[in-house]
Amino acid sequence: MRWPWSSKAEDRTEEKSPSWADPANATDWSRYRDPRNVVPVAILTGSTLLLSTFYRSYLKRIPQAINIAPSFWRKRSLFGRVTSVGDADNFRIFHTPGGRLAGWGWLPWRRVPKTSKELKDNTVHIRIAGIDAPELAHFGRPAQPFSKEAFDFLTSYILHRRVRAYIYKRDQYDRAVATVYVRKWLLRRDVGLQMLKRGLATVYEAKSGAEFGKLEDKYRSTEKWAKLKKKGMWSGNRKGYESPRDYKTRMGQATQST
Repeated sequence: MRWPWSSKAEDRTEEKSPSWADPANATDWSRYRDPRNVVPVAILTGSTLLLSTFYRSYLKRIPQAINIAPSFWRKRSLFGRVTSVGDADNFRIFHTPGGRLAGWGWLPWRRVPKTSKELKDNTVHIRIAGIDAPELAHFGRPAQPFSKEAFDFLTSYILHRRVRAYIYKRDQYDRAVATVYVRKWLLRRDVGLQMLKRGLATVYEAKSGAEFGKLEDKYRSTEKWAKLKKKGMWSGNRKGYESPRDYKTRMGQATQST
C-alpha cells in the first residue's frame, strides 16, 4: 500500500529490501573448495608446523639436564661448549644447538656467556658414560692416587672446546650420562676412551645403572691394554690398589658409621 505522503523513490527502496532467505545472499562455499585457495593455505600451515617441530627438536636451547625431554634420551645428542670441569669424569656444557651453522660464536646474540652469573642454571651437567675416574679430595675425604692427573688431563682436553654428547639418561644428581666426543686434528675422539687408554680411569663397575651405549667391549679391552702397558694408575704397585668404586663404597660406609 502506498501512503499519500510517500515518494516513488521510497516505494522502490521498500520493494528492493534484501531478504536473508534469498539465495543471492547465501555464502559462496565454492571459493573455499577452489584448489587455488586451498593449496596455498595447506602449504603454509604444513610448513609452519614442520618448522616448529624442527626448531623444538634441533634448534631450541636446553639450559639444564632436567629440561631434556624424555623422548630425547638415547635418540639425540647435545652439542655445546665446555664451560667448566668439576671432576675427572664430569663437566658442564653450554648447549649451542646447530653450532656455527645456527650462528653460535659469530652472531652477536648467539654468544656463549663467560661469567658465572650468566652461566648459572644455564649449563647441562654431563657425566661421562662407562668410566670411573679417581676421586679428588672433597667433603673432607682424601684424594685418590692419580686423581689430579686425571682431572688435569680432562681439563686440558675439553675445557672451552666444543663437544658432542650422546645422552642416555639422567642420573640421581641431575646429570646427563653420555658418551662424549671432541675433535682433535679433524679426528673425532671419544673422551672416555682416551682416559681409559692413558690409565686415568677404570671401566664403570656399578652393580646397576651402568651405561656404555654399545661401547662396553671396546672400553674393557682398552682398560686391559692400559694395564698391560702399565699406564697411569696401573704403573705402580697394584697390591694396595683401590678402584674409584671401592673407594666410594669405603668412604660411604665410613660416613654411615660416624
